Amino acid sequence: MDQHDAPATAESGQHIPFIAHGSYPRRGGNRVRPLIDSGPAFRRICEAVEHARHSVWITVTFIATDFQMPDGRGSIFDVLDRAVERGVDVRVIFWRPNPESSGYGQTFAGTSTDFDLLARRGSRFRARWDRAPLAYCHHQKIWLIDAGAQSETAFVGGINPTFAAVEPGHMGEGQRHDIYVEVTGPSASDVHHNFVQRWNEASERNTESGVWGHDSDERLPFPHGLSDARGGSVVQIQRNVHAGCYGDPHAAPGSAAHYIVGGERSITHQYLLAINAARRTIYLENQALPVPEIAFALEDALERGVQVVLLVSGEPEEYLGLWRQRPERKPFFDRLEALGQYEHFTLTGIAGQTQSGARAYVYVHAKIMLVDDEWATIGSCNLHANSLFGHSEMNATVWDRDVVRALRCQLLLEHLGQDTGHLDDRPALQLYQHIAYENAARWQAGNGGWQGLACSLDPVTYGEPRAR
Repeated sequence: MDQHDAPATAESGQHIPFIAHGSYPRRGGNRVRPLIDSGPAFRRICEAVEHARHSVWITVTFIATDFQMPDGRGSIFDVLDRAVERGVDVRVIFWRPNPESSGYGQTFAGTSTDFDLLARRGSRFRARWDRAPLAYCHHQKIWLIDAGAQSETAFVGGINPTFAAVEPGHMGEGQRHDIYVEVTGPSASDVHHNFVQRWNEASERNTESGVWGHDSDERLPFPHGLSDARGGSVVQIQRNVHAGCYGDPHAAPGSAAHYIVGGERSITHQYLLAINAARRTIYLENQALPVPEIAFALEDALERGVQVVLLVSGEPEEYLGLWRQRPERKPFFDRLEALGQYEHFTLTGIAGQTQSGARAYVYVHAKIMLVDDEWATIGSCNLHANSLFGHSEMNATVWDRDVVRALRCQLLLEHLGQDTGHLDDRPALQLYQHIAYENAARWQAGNGGWQGLACSLDPVTYGEPRAR
Protein backbone atom coordinates (compact mmCIF):
# COMPACT_ATOMS: atom_id res chain seq x y z
CA MET A 1 0.00 0.00 0.00
CA ASP A 2 1.19 3.53 -0.80
CA GLN A 3 2.49 5.27 2.32
CA HIS A 4 -0.01 8.09 1.75
CA ASP A 5 -3.04 5.79 1.74
CA ALA A 6 -4.59 4.83 5.04
CA PRO A 7 -6.61 1.78 5.97
CA ALA A 8 -10.08 2.26 7.34
CA THR A 9 -10.17 2.60 11.10
CA ALA A 10 -10.70 -0.48 13.24
CA GLU A 11 -13.66 1.27 14.85
CA SER A 12 -15.48 1.50 11.53
CA GLY A 13 -14.97 -2.18 10.78
CA GLN A 14 -14.51 -1.40 7.08
CA HIS A 15 -11.80 -3.03 5.02
CA ILE A 16 -11.66 -0.66 2.07
CA PRO A 17 -8.95 1.99 2.50
CA PHE A 18 -9.44 5.70 2.02
CA ILE A 19 -7.20 8.43 0.63
CA ALA A 20 -5.09 10.31 3.17
CA HIS A 21 -3.08 12.50 0.77
CA GLY A 22 -5.84 14.44 -1.00
CA SER A 23 -7.53 17.77 -0.40
CA TYR A 24 -10.42 16.40 1.65
CA PRO A 25 -10.60 13.92 4.52
CA ARG A 26 -13.12 11.19 5.12
CA ARG A 27 -16.00 12.71 7.08
CA GLY A 28 -18.89 11.15 8.96
CA GLY A 29 -22.35 12.58 9.53
CA ASN A 30 -23.51 12.82 5.94
CA ARG A 31 -26.86 12.05 4.35
CA VAL A 32 -26.41 10.42 0.93
CA ARG A 33 -29.05 9.96 -1.75
CA PRO A 34 -28.12 8.41 -5.12
CA LEU A 35 -30.19 9.71 -8.04
CA ILE A 36 -30.42 7.29 -10.96
CA ASP A 37 -30.94 8.63 -14.50
CA SER A 38 -31.34 12.19 -15.64
CA GLY A 39 -35.08 12.61 -15.08
CA PRO A 40 -35.04 11.95 -11.31
CA ALA A 41 -31.64 13.61 -10.91
CA PHE A 42 -32.51 16.90 -12.57
CA ARG A 43 -35.98 16.90 -10.99
CA ARG A 44 -34.39 16.75 -7.52
CA ILE A 45 -31.72 19.30 -8.47
CA CYS A 46 -34.39 21.70 -9.73
CA GLU A 47 -36.34 21.26 -6.49
CA ALA A 48 -33.21 22.15 -4.54
CA VAL A 49 -32.59 25.20 -6.73
CA GLU A 50 -36.19 26.34 -6.26
CA HIS A 51 -35.84 26.07 -2.49
CA ALA A 52 -32.38 27.70 -2.35
CA ARG A 53 -32.24 30.54 0.13
CA HIS A 54 -28.81 31.97 -0.56
CA SER A 55 -26.85 30.55 -3.50
CA VAL A 56 -26.71 28.16 -6.44
CA TRP A 57 -23.20 27.45 -7.72
CA ILE A 58 -22.51 24.95 -10.52
CA THR A 59 -19.71 23.73 -12.75
CA VAL A 60 -20.51 22.81 -16.35
CA THR A 61 -18.54 20.83 -18.91
CA PHE A 62 -21.00 20.02 -21.70
CA ILE A 63 -24.36 21.73 -22.17
CA ALA A 64 -27.10 22.13 -24.74
CA THR A 65 -28.73 25.54 -24.40
CA ASP A 66 -32.10 24.04 -25.36
CA PHE A 67 -31.91 21.11 -22.93
CA GLN A 68 -35.22 20.91 -21.09
CA MET A 69 -35.40 20.31 -17.36
CA PRO A 70 -38.14 17.92 -16.17
CA ASP A 71 -41.80 18.84 -15.65
CA GLY A 72 -41.91 21.88 -17.91
CA ARG A 73 -39.25 23.88 -16.05
CA GLY A 74 -37.64 25.03 -19.28
CA SER A 75 -33.93 25.20 -20.07
CA ILE A 76 -31.11 25.20 -17.56
CA PHE A 77 -30.82 28.96 -18.14
CA ASP A 78 -34.53 29.38 -17.35
CA VAL A 79 -33.96 27.59 -14.03
CA LEU A 80 -30.93 29.71 -13.18
CA ASP A 81 -32.52 33.00 -14.25
CA ARG A 82 -35.57 32.36 -12.07
CA ALA A 83 -33.29 31.77 -9.10
CA VAL A 84 -31.56 35.11 -9.74
CA GLU A 85 -34.95 36.82 -9.88
CA ARG A 86 -35.62 35.52 -6.35
CA GLY A 87 -32.41 37.17 -5.13
CA VAL A 88 -30.29 34.01 -5.05
CA ASP A 89 -26.56 34.31 -5.80
CA VAL A 90 -26.12 32.16 -8.92
CA ARG A 91 -22.65 31.39 -10.28
CA VAL A 92 -21.50 29.09 -13.07
CA ILE A 93 -18.02 27.92 -14.03
CA PHE A 94 -18.02 26.90 -17.68
CA TRP A 95 -15.22 24.90 -19.26
CA ARG A 96 -13.55 26.61 -22.22
CA PRO A 97 -11.85 24.13 -24.58
CA ASN A 98 -8.39 24.55 -26.04
CA PRO A 99 -7.86 23.85 -29.75
CA GLU A 100 -6.56 20.40 -28.76
CA SER A 101 -9.72 19.60 -26.77
CA SER A 102 -12.37 21.12 -29.03
CA GLY A 103 -14.90 18.68 -30.41
CA TYR A 104 -15.28 16.59 -27.22
CA GLY A 105 -18.90 17.61 -26.90
CA GLN A 106 -21.30 20.53 -26.96
CA THR A 107 -19.95 23.36 -24.80
CA PHE A 108 -20.86 26.89 -23.78
CA ALA A 109 -17.37 28.21 -24.41
CA GLY A 110 -18.05 31.91 -24.05
CA THR A 111 -18.06 32.78 -27.73
CA SER A 112 -19.62 35.99 -29.04
CA THR A 113 -22.70 33.93 -29.92
CA ASP A 114 -22.90 32.68 -26.33
CA PHE A 115 -22.60 36.19 -24.92
CA ASP A 116 -25.27 37.40 -27.34
CA LEU A 117 -27.59 34.67 -26.07
CA LEU A 118 -27.08 35.72 -22.45
CA ALA A 119 -27.65 39.36 -23.39
CA ARG A 120 -30.88 38.58 -25.26
CA ARG A 121 -32.11 36.62 -22.28
CA GLY A 122 -31.14 39.34 -19.85
CA SER A 123 -29.37 36.69 -17.76
CA ARG A 124 -27.87 38.11 -14.60
CA PHE A 125 -26.18 35.09 -13.09
CA ARG A 126 -22.41 35.35 -12.70
CA ALA A 127 -20.13 33.19 -14.82
CA ARG A 128 -16.45 32.51 -15.33
CA TRP A 129 -14.72 30.40 -17.93
CA ASP A 130 -11.89 28.01 -17.10
CA ARG A 131 -9.46 26.21 -19.40
CA ALA A 132 -7.66 22.95 -18.65
CA PRO A 133 -4.14 22.18 -19.89
CA LEU A 134 -3.49 20.78 -23.35
CA ALA A 135 -6.13 18.31 -24.60
CA TYR A 136 -7.72 17.86 -21.17
CA CYS A 137 -10.96 19.31 -19.83
CA HIS A 138 -12.55 20.41 -16.57
CA HIS A 139 -14.93 17.48 -16.33
CA GLN A 140 -16.46 18.08 -12.88
CA LYS A 141 -20.27 18.22 -12.90
CA ILE A 142 -21.42 19.64 -9.56
CA TRP A 143 -24.34 21.65 -8.19
CA LEU A 144 -23.93 23.36 -4.81
CA ILE A 145 -26.96 24.84 -3.07
CA ASP A 146 -26.68 27.40 -0.24
CA ALA A 147 -22.90 27.20 0.15
CA GLY A 148 -21.86 27.72 3.76
CA ALA A 149 -25.43 27.85 5.10
CA GLN A 150 -27.24 25.30 7.23
CA SER A 151 -29.14 24.18 4.14
CA GLU A 152 -25.93 23.48 2.19
CA THR A 153 -26.47 20.64 -0.28
CA ALA A 154 -24.16 19.23 -2.96
CA PHE A 155 -24.86 17.14 -6.05
CA VAL A 156 -21.91 15.25 -7.53
CA GLY A 157 -22.08 13.10 -10.64
CA GLY A 158 -21.64 12.74 -14.35
CA ILE A 159 -24.90 13.81 -16.00
CA ASN A 160 -24.63 16.54 -18.62
CA PRO A 161 -27.64 18.72 -19.54
CA THR A 162 -27.35 17.70 -23.18
CA PHE A 163 -29.79 14.87 -23.95
CA ALA A 164 -33.50 14.52 -23.25
CA ALA A 165 -34.12 13.68 -19.60
CA VAL A 166 -34.58 9.94 -19.04
CA GLU A 167 -36.97 8.35 -16.57
CA PRO A 168 -36.23 4.88 -15.12
CA GLY A 169 -38.19 2.15 -16.85
CA HIS A 170 -38.35 4.08 -20.12
CA MET A 171 -35.02 3.12 -21.63
CA GLY A 172 -34.88 3.04 -25.40
CA GLU A 173 -32.92 4.07 -28.46
CA GLY A 174 -30.93 7.26 -27.94
CA GLN A 175 -31.39 7.17 -24.15
CA ARG A 176 -28.59 7.55 -21.60
CA HIS A 177 -28.10 5.87 -18.26
CA ASP A 178 -26.32 8.02 -15.68
CA ILE A 179 -26.13 8.86 -11.97
CA TYR A 180 -25.78 11.78 -9.54
CA VAL A 181 -25.51 11.63 -5.76
CA GLU A 182 -26.91 14.19 -3.33
CA VAL A 183 -24.76 14.86 -0.27
CA THR A 184 -25.77 16.93 2.75
CA GLY A 185 -23.60 17.25 5.82
CA PRO A 186 -19.90 17.95 6.43
CA SER A 187 -18.67 16.63 3.06
CA ALA A 188 -20.80 19.19 1.21
CA SER A 189 -18.40 21.80 2.62
CA ASP A 190 -15.60 20.16 0.61
CA VAL A 191 -17.57 20.64 -2.61
CA HIS A 192 -17.89 24.27 -1.47
CA HIS A 193 -14.11 24.50 -1.03
CA ASN A 194 -13.52 23.08 -4.51
CA PHE A 195 -15.85 25.60 -6.13
CA VAL A 196 -14.19 28.57 -4.36
CA GLN A 197 -10.72 27.37 -5.36
CA ARG A 198 -11.78 27.05 -8.99
CA TRP A 199 -13.79 30.30 -9.09
CA ASN A 200 -11.00 32.42 -7.63
CA GLU A 201 -8.41 31.02 -10.05
CA ALA A 202 -10.51 30.37 -13.17
CA SER A 203 -8.05 30.74 -16.00
CA GLU A 204 -10.07 33.25 -18.07
CA ARG A 205 -11.20 35.52 -15.24
CA ASN A 206 -8.93 38.38 -16.33
CA THR A 207 -9.70 38.18 -20.06
CA GLU A 208 -12.28 40.27 -21.84
CA SER A 209 -14.49 37.28 -22.65
CA GLY A 210 -13.79 35.31 -19.49
CA VAL A 211 -16.51 36.61 -17.17
CA TRP A 212 -20.19 37.48 -17.28
CA GLY A 213 -22.24 39.59 -14.90
CA HIS A 214 -19.62 40.64 -12.35
CA ASP A 215 -16.22 42.18 -11.64
CA SER A 216 -13.34 39.91 -12.65
CA ASP A 217 -11.42 40.90 -9.49
CA GLU A 218 -14.09 39.47 -7.20
CA ARG A 219 -12.96 36.63 -4.92
CA LEU A 220 -15.03 34.24 -2.86
CA PRO A 221 -14.04 33.39 0.72
CA PHE A 222 -13.18 29.77 1.46
CA PRO A 223 -15.52 27.94 3.86
CA HIS A 224 -14.48 28.48 7.46
CA GLY A 225 -16.49 25.65 8.99
CA LEU A 226 -18.32 22.44 8.19
CA SER A 227 -21.99 21.85 7.62
CA ASP A 228 -23.76 20.18 10.52
CA ALA A 229 -24.14 16.42 10.58
CA ARG A 230 -27.25 15.31 8.69
CA GLY A 231 -26.98 11.53 8.55
CA GLY A 232 -24.92 8.44 9.23
CA SER A 233 -22.85 8.04 6.05
CA VAL A 234 -19.08 8.36 5.89
CA VAL A 235 -18.10 10.25 2.71
CA GLN A 236 -14.89 11.45 1.13
CA ILE A 237 -14.98 13.99 -1.68
CA GLN A 238 -12.19 13.06 -4.07
CA ARG A 239 -10.72 14.89 -7.04
CA ASN A 240 -8.45 14.56 -9.99
CA VAL A 241 -6.86 17.91 -10.88
CA HIS A 242 -4.08 18.50 -13.39
CA ALA A 243 -0.91 20.10 -12.05
CA GLY A 244 -0.70 23.84 -12.55
CA CYS A 245 -4.43 24.60 -12.73
CA TYR A 246 -4.72 26.12 -9.25
CA GLY A 247 -2.21 27.35 -6.71
CA ASP A 248 -3.98 28.50 -3.53
CA PRO A 249 -3.28 25.81 -0.88
CA HIS A 250 -5.95 27.10 1.52
CA ALA A 251 -6.99 24.05 3.52
CA ALA A 252 -10.53 22.75 3.73
CA PRO A 253 -12.05 23.04 7.23
CA GLY A 254 -10.50 20.55 9.61
CA SER A 255 -7.99 19.34 7.02
CA ALA A 256 -4.34 19.91 6.20
CA ALA A 257 -3.44 22.05 3.20
CA HIS A 258 -2.91 20.12 -0.02
CA TYR A 259 -0.22 21.12 -2.52
CA ILE A 260 -2.76 21.61 -5.27
CA VAL A 261 -0.32 23.30 -7.65
CA GLY A 262 1.21 19.85 -8.04
CA GLY A 263 -2.19 18.39 -8.94
CA GLU A 264 -4.26 15.67 -7.33
CA ARG A 265 -5.17 12.10 -8.28
CA SER A 266 -7.33 11.01 -5.34
CA ILE A 267 -9.96 9.30 -7.52
CA THR A 268 -7.43 7.31 -9.51
CA HIS A 269 -5.70 6.08 -6.36
CA GLN A 270 -9.01 5.28 -4.67
CA TYR A 271 -10.18 3.11 -7.57
CA LEU A 272 -7.05 1.00 -7.26
CA LEU A 273 -7.24 0.80 -3.47
CA ALA A 274 -10.86 -0.34 -3.54
CA ILE A 275 -10.34 -2.94 -6.27
CA ASN A 276 -7.33 -4.32 -4.44
CA ALA A 277 -9.34 -4.56 -1.20
CA ALA A 278 -12.43 -6.23 -2.70
CA ARG A 279 -13.31 -9.56 -1.11
CA ARG A 280 -16.56 -10.66 -2.77
CA THR A 281 -17.90 -8.38 -5.52
CA ILE A 282 -17.09 -5.46 -7.79
CA TYR A 283 -19.87 -3.82 -9.79
CA LEU A 284 -18.76 -1.19 -12.30
CA GLU A 285 -20.66 1.11 -14.62
CA ASN A 286 -18.49 3.21 -16.89
CA GLN A 287 -18.55 5.05 -20.17
CA ALA A 288 -15.03 3.76 -20.97
CA LEU A 289 -13.21 0.45 -20.88
CA PRO A 290 -10.64 0.27 -18.07
CA VAL A 291 -7.09 1.32 -18.85
CA PRO A 292 -4.44 -1.36 -18.22
CA GLU A 293 -3.68 -0.13 -14.69
CA ILE A 294 -7.31 -0.71 -13.70
CA ALA A 295 -7.65 -3.88 -15.79
CA PHE A 296 -4.63 -5.50 -14.12
CA ALA A 297 -6.14 -4.74 -10.70
CA LEU A 298 -9.47 -6.24 -11.78
CA GLU A 299 -7.68 -9.37 -12.98
CA ASP A 300 -5.98 -9.70 -9.61
CA ALA A 301 -9.41 -9.44 -7.98
CA LEU A 302 -10.75 -12.16 -10.29
CA GLU A 303 -7.78 -14.32 -9.32
CA ARG A 304 -8.93 -13.93 -5.70
CA GLY A 305 -12.39 -15.17 -6.72
CA VAL A 306 -14.15 -11.79 -6.69
CA GLN A 307 -17.33 -11.66 -8.82
CA VAL A 308 -17.06 -8.76 -11.29
CA VAL A 309 -19.72 -7.16 -13.49
CA LEU A 310 -18.67 -4.36 -15.86
CA LEU A 311 -21.53 -2.42 -17.49
CA VAL A 312 -20.54 -0.40 -20.56
CA SER A 313 -22.33 0.91 -23.63
CA GLY A 314 -23.41 -1.99 -25.81
CA GLU A 315 -22.68 0.09 -28.89
CA PRO A 316 -18.92 0.72 -28.67
CA GLU A 317 -17.46 4.19 -28.90
CA GLU A 318 -16.25 5.00 -32.41
CA TYR A 319 -12.65 5.39 -31.26
CA LEU A 320 -12.61 1.77 -30.10
CA GLY A 321 -13.29 0.62 -33.64
CA LEU A 322 -10.30 2.66 -34.81
CA TRP A 323 -8.14 1.27 -32.03
CA ARG A 324 -9.09 -2.30 -32.95
CA GLN A 325 -7.41 -1.70 -36.30
CA ARG A 326 -4.14 -0.43 -34.82
CA PRO A 327 -1.53 -3.02 -33.78
CA GLU A 328 -0.08 -0.73 -31.14
CA ARG A 329 -3.46 -0.76 -29.34
CA LYS A 330 -3.63 -4.55 -29.12
CA PRO A 331 -2.34 -4.65 -25.49
CA PHE A 332 -5.34 -2.53 -24.45
CA PHE A 333 -7.79 -5.10 -25.81
CA ASP A 334 -5.65 -8.00 -24.56
CA ARG A 335 -6.40 -6.86 -21.03
CA LEU A 336 -10.17 -6.90 -21.66
CA GLU A 337 -9.93 -10.34 -23.26
CA ALA A 338 -7.92 -11.57 -20.26
CA LEU A 339 -10.75 -10.51 -17.93
CA GLY A 340 -13.19 -12.41 -20.14
CA GLN A 341 -11.34 -15.66 -19.48
CA TYR A 342 -12.72 -15.76 -15.92
CA GLU A 343 -16.12 -17.39 -15.51
CA HIS A 344 -17.03 -14.93 -12.76
CA PHE A 345 -16.48 -11.85 -15.00
CA THR A 346 -19.34 -10.35 -17.00
CA LEU A 347 -19.08 -7.63 -19.64
CA THR A 348 -22.56 -6.32 -20.25
CA GLY A 349 -24.65 -3.59 -21.82
CA ILE A 350 -28.29 -2.64 -21.37
CA ALA A 351 -30.84 -2.48 -24.19
CA GLY A 352 -34.34 -1.06 -24.12
CA GLN A 353 -37.24 -1.45 -26.51
CA THR A 354 -37.84 1.02 -29.30
CA GLN A 355 -41.31 2.12 -30.41
CA SER A 356 -41.27 -0.66 -32.99
CA GLY A 357 -40.64 -3.25 -30.28
CA ALA A 358 -37.06 -3.93 -31.35
CA ARG A 359 -34.13 -3.70 -28.95
CA ALA A 360 -31.56 -0.88 -28.99
CA TYR A 361 -28.60 -0.33 -26.71
CA VAL A 362 -28.81 2.37 -24.07
CA TYR A 363 -25.73 4.57 -23.83
CA VAL A 364 -24.05 4.06 -20.46
CA HIS A 365 -22.60 7.37 -19.31
CA ALA A 366 -22.44 6.52 -15.59
CA LYS A 367 -19.16 6.42 -13.67
CA ILE A 368 -19.64 4.35 -10.53
CA MET A 369 -18.16 1.38 -8.69
CA LEU A 370 -19.65 -0.67 -5.86
CA VAL A 371 -17.50 -3.03 -3.78
CA ASP A 372 -18.71 -5.78 -1.43
CA ASP A 373 -22.08 -4.06 -0.86
CA GLU A 374 -20.25 -1.72 1.56
CA TRP A 375 -18.49 0.96 -0.48
CA ALA A 376 -19.31 3.03 -3.56
CA THR A 377 -17.87 5.85 -5.63
CA ILE A 378 -20.11 8.03 -7.81
CA GLY A 379 -18.98 10.93 -9.94
CA SER A 380 -17.55 12.20 -13.20
CA CYS A 381 -14.39 10.09 -13.54
CA ASN A 382 -14.17 7.64 -16.42
CA LEU A 383 -11.77 4.72 -16.53
CA HIS A 384 -9.91 6.09 -19.54
CA ALA A 385 -6.51 7.76 -19.40
CA ASN A 386 -7.79 11.32 -19.79
CA SER A 387 -10.05 11.14 -16.73
CA LEU A 388 -7.61 9.17 -14.61
CA PHE A 389 -4.49 11.15 -15.48
CA GLY A 390 -5.44 14.49 -17.06
CA HIS A 391 -8.98 15.87 -16.63
CA SER A 392 -10.37 17.65 -13.58
CA GLU A 393 -12.88 15.27 -11.98
CA MET A 394 -14.91 14.89 -8.80
CA ASN A 395 -16.37 11.79 -7.13
CA ALA A 396 -18.18 11.27 -3.86
CA THR A 397 -16.99 8.05 -2.22
CA VAL A 398 -19.26 6.44 0.36
CA TRP A 399 -18.66 3.95 3.16
CA ASP A 400 -22.18 2.90 4.20
CA ARG A 401 -23.53 -0.63 3.80
CA ASP A 402 -27.18 0.43 3.89
CA VAL A 403 -26.75 3.09 1.19
CA VAL A 404 -24.58 0.91 -1.06
CA ARG A 405 -26.80 -2.14 -0.77
CA ALA A 406 -29.89 -0.08 -1.56
CA LEU A 407 -28.15 1.44 -4.60
CA ARG A 408 -27.17 -2.02 -5.82
CA CYS A 409 -30.75 -3.22 -5.48
CA GLN A 410 -32.11 -0.16 -7.29
CA LEU A 411 -29.68 -0.52 -10.20
CA LEU A 412 -30.28 -4.23 -10.58
CA LEU A 413 -34.04 -3.75 -10.43
CA GLU A 414 -33.74 -1.39 -13.40
CA HIS A 415 -31.34 -3.62 -15.35
CA LEU A 416 -32.70 -7.07 -14.48
CA GLY A 417 -36.37 -6.33 -13.88
CA GLN A 418 -36.04 -8.26 -10.65
CA ASP A 419 -35.77 -7.33 -6.99
CA THR A 420 -32.51 -8.58 -5.46
CA GLY A 421 -33.15 -7.23 -1.98
CA HIS A 422 -33.32 -10.76 -0.59
CA LEU A 423 -29.91 -11.64 -2.05
CA ASP A 424 -26.43 -10.83 -0.83
CA ASP A 425 -24.11 -9.11 -3.27
CA ARG A 426 -22.40 -12.18 -4.73
CA PRO A 427 -25.54 -14.15 -5.66
CA ALA A 428 -27.06 -10.89 -6.92
CA LEU A 429 -24.19 -10.39 -9.39
CA GLN A 430 -24.33 -14.06 -10.35
CA LEU A 431 -27.99 -13.49 -11.19
CA TYR A 432 -26.97 -10.44 -13.22
CA GLN A 433 -24.56 -12.61 -15.18
CA HIS A 434 -27.17 -15.32 -15.77
CA ILE A 435 -29.87 -12.91 -16.99
CA ALA A 436 -27.42 -10.99 -19.19
CA TYR A 437 -26.28 -14.21 -20.88
CA GLU A 438 -29.85 -15.42 -21.34
CA ASN A 439 -30.93 -12.11 -22.87
CA ALA A 440 -27.97 -12.11 -25.27
CA ALA A 441 -28.96 -15.58 -26.46
CA ARG A 442 -32.58 -14.47 -26.91
CA TRP A 443 -31.51 -11.41 -28.91
CA GLN A 444 -29.36 -13.52 -31.19
CA ALA A 445 -32.28 -15.93 -31.71
CA GLY A 446 -34.70 -13.10 -32.42
CA ASN A 447 -36.65 -13.77 -29.23
CA GLY A 448 -38.05 -10.62 -27.66
CA GLY A 449 -39.03 -12.19 -24.35
CA TRP A 450 -36.31 -10.59 -22.25
CA GLN A 451 -35.89 -10.34 -18.49
CA GLY A 452 -35.01 -6.70 -17.88
CA LEU A 453 -32.42 -4.81 -19.95
CA ALA A 454 -29.05 -6.50 -19.33
CA CYS A 455 -27.35 -8.16 -22.29
CA SER A 456 -23.90 -9.75 -22.10
CA LEU A 457 -21.15 -8.67 -24.51
CA ASP A 458 -18.16 -10.58 -25.87
CA PRO A 459 -14.86 -9.22 -24.54
CA VAL A 460 -13.03 -10.74 -27.52
CA THR A 461 -14.97 -8.77 -30.13
CA TYR A 462 -16.16 -5.72 -28.19
CA GLY A 463 -15.11 -2.56 -30.00
CA GLU A 464 -14.98 -4.10 -33.45
CA PRO A 465 -16.77 -1.97 -36.06
CA ARG A 466 -20.27 -3.26 -36.70
CA ALA A 467 -21.58 -3.95 -40.17
CA ARG A 468 -24.15 -1.34 -41.17
